[in-house]
Amino acid sequence: MFSSILGTTGSTAASAAAATATGSSDLSAQSVLICIGAAMVMGIVIALVYRLCDREAKKEYIITLAVLPILVLTVIMMTSGNLGSAVAVMGAFSLIRFRSAPGTAREILFIFYSMAVGLCCGIGQVVFGGVITAAVALFFLILTKTRFGAGDGKSRHLQIRIPEDLDYTRAFQDVFEEYTEDCRRISVRTVNLGSMLDIDYQLKLRDLNREKEFLDAIRVRNGNLKVVLQTGAEREALS
Repeated sequence: MFSSILGTTGSTAASAAAATATGSSDLSAQSVLICIGAAMVMGIVIALVYRLCDREAKKEYIITLAVLPILVLTVIMMTSGNLGSAVAVMGAFSLIRFRSAPGTAREILFIFYSMAVGLCCGIGQVVFGGVITAAVALFFLILTKTRFGAGDGKSRHLQIRIPEDLDYTRAFQDVFEEYTEDCRRISVRTVNLGSMLDIDYQLKLRDLNREKEFLDAIRVRNGNLKVVLQTGAEREALS
């Protein structure tokens, strides 16, 4: 259905081996320039789609998405379209330990998105790469704009700091029963040399309009010590 603009994709194993032995190549300057230009355009499209879905995205990450298809294309072309060799070469990059924090699911998804498009361009499947770029971009935008898979916005992560002599198993029980639909304790850890406890809860509020009232009730019970209430998105961004 989709044909490659590079001569190596449709060649037989015998002709490819002969070309390698003689040092010849079916790549033409025009074909290479077309693939590189297509990879640039598709990379920019991918970066713009991510930018539309995440207004707080870092500039460095946006640039990475735009450039990554060209790098993948280069690796594929330099290995003469041999996917096995290309995977082996790309695997060498796994030895590099980056000092950045682990990415979110969406960031990892777009990295694979850029790599897939670069792979398509690297083997000369420019039209197929364009179709994949447009289809995935449109599908992702539709899912994002329709808030597919989003909850009702009532889920929260709560962290409370209390004195170590306060019975946390019963101190907030009636407050949770009044203001939350569901609440479960995740962890308890000591701070300040054991004089304080930090308790983490995962909960679902009954009424979003009573969130401030809920926090005030918690502060009365813990002596106005530290209280942190986060949405799932805020917690993911800070982790």
